[in-house]
Amino acid sequence: MTSLTRRTVYYLLVLVAATLALTGAYSMGMSMWEGRPRPWYQSLQVVVQTFTTTGFGEDAPWKSPQMNLLVIVTQLAGIGFILSAVDVFVVPWLRKALQPTAPKTLPTRSGHVIVCGYTPRVEIFIEEMEERGQDYVLIESDSERASALYEEGHQVMEGDPTSTDTLERAHVARAKVLVADVADDENASIALAAREADPDGRVITLVEDASLAQYHRAAGANITLSPRHLLGLSLAARVPIAAAADVEEDVAGHEDIDFAELVVTRQSPLQGRTLSEADLPARFGVRVIGAWVDGSFETSIAPETRLEDHIRLFVAGTGDQLAALRREVDAYVRAFTSQSILLAGYGDSGHAVAESLRHARAEVTVIDVEDQDGVDVIGDVRDPDVLRTAGIAGASALVIAVDDDTVATFATLIARDLNPELQILVRAQEETAVQNLYRAGADFVQALPIVCGRMLATTVFEDDAQPSPDQHVNVVRLSASGLEGQSLNEVDPVPRANYTVLAVSRGGAFLTDPDNEGVTFEADDQVIVAGTDEGLRQFRERFQESGSGEA
Repeated sequence: MTSLTRRTVYYLLVLVAATLALTGAYSMGMSMWEGRPRPWYQSLQVVVQTFTTTGFGEDAPWKSPQMNLLVIVTQLAGIGFILSAVDVFVVPWLRKALQPTAPKTLPTRSGHVIVCGYTPRVEIFIEEMEERGQDYVLIESDSERASALYEEGHQVMEGDPTSTDTLERAHVARAKVLVADVADDENASIALAAREADPDGRVITLVEDASLAQYHRAAGANITLSPRHLLGLSLAARVPIAAAADVEEDVAGHEDIDFAELVVTRQSPLQGRTLSEADLPARFGVRVIGAWVDGSFETSIAPETRLEDHIRLFVAGTGDQLAALRREVDAYVRAFTSQSILLAGYGDSGHAVAESLRHARAEVTVIDVEDQDGVDVIGDVRDPDVLRTAGIAGASALVIAVDDDTVATFATLIARDLNPELQILVRAQEETAVQNLYRAGADFVQALPIVCGRMLATTVFEDDAQPSPDQHVNVVRLSASGLEGQSLNEVDPVPRANYTVLAVSRGGAFLTDPDNEGVTFEADDQVIVAGTDEGLRQFRERFQESGSGEA
């Protein structure tokens, strides 16, 4: 039953009830107060005449105050029903007559994106398309919603997206791609219809239940995206994990090089200065091989980067060099240790977070209310005792991936109280919850519609995907044979951003200023290099170009 039908039924029921009640009251009043009994049909006539403002017949005037009051009530009721009728019948009719309706077919076009379904993430996706100037059409089966979207300025076509006829009227064979974001089962039906209408077309479906993705692909979808899985990967990329958890193992037996974190706070002497102004290599001999900036680990740190609150520099140097750094800024230097990450919620998002963090060699403790494989602590994340059992006091970060924004907000408040230094990252189910989560103490919040809408745009336009940052720094030794007589600046005049040369190993000793023009390579030298996998690959290529190999 539509809203208009429901209101019409209510109006008629109230009108009939009021008419019968006033008819009975009028008949009794004329007998008791006026002494002029009237049969029910004459009383009904008077009430109808009053409602329609056509007169009162021969009964007027009335002598008793009670009857005059009853007539006044009847008159007011009649006016009320007339005004209500305008709102119930006339206004909807005018609105329907004047409202533009969504078309049921489209003029010939090509290169457009067909979108089936209108959800919050589709809304973000449409914004991305409009920014790129991409032509699109929304297919909506509900006529009222289609008209409303059309009136808002969206490019809409009314029709059933599971019908091949509808898709053909939308020129699916000429479309760039078809995107389906409705219910999981309906998305599969759309994929089947699209594949029948255009066997070679590109179809992308979104699936709420990741386990159903295989059936979407079987129905003909080229790409199936799980919004919660995507959000989990995005959250994991923001976790400030220990970037080089096994770094000492890569230089086993060489304790000359050590690692530390240099934390920038508002009270730090480095606050507000650029990395080049801090001049850490010249002052202390330590080298910056990465930094956590806005929750992400970056190996590419420009000299002009300004050191603001919460930036953490990952530095390397000899014991003496780090000791000199500590003498200057001891309160802000932390020994390098493997970090513990707490993960609350082990659904699709939680699984993605755990898998990504463990791949980056982080220690992850999973909290969930259900006992299942992979869960370490069973309990409610809003329970302080559960968080203490999970080790919140010694944790460096907490990822909250539950599907209830209210639960996430309260858990954030409790976690912030238990560990004020904790890095808290939260998944928000709705965009409206983001600000509340920040107020509760979250350091970083990602809303499901925003992440998925933008990732959908990246997939549709086949952009270079923004990969999760490679946050693991390896330290390796490369042979310098074949570089005799050359300096590092001659071999590698433009150092790549993803690696840092820490030292040259020569006869058991370390030359910790490899950029010094006076340091030239000898036949048995080895170069100690820190970097991501990609950075080390780049460095090896540079050395190979100069004729050397790995030790």
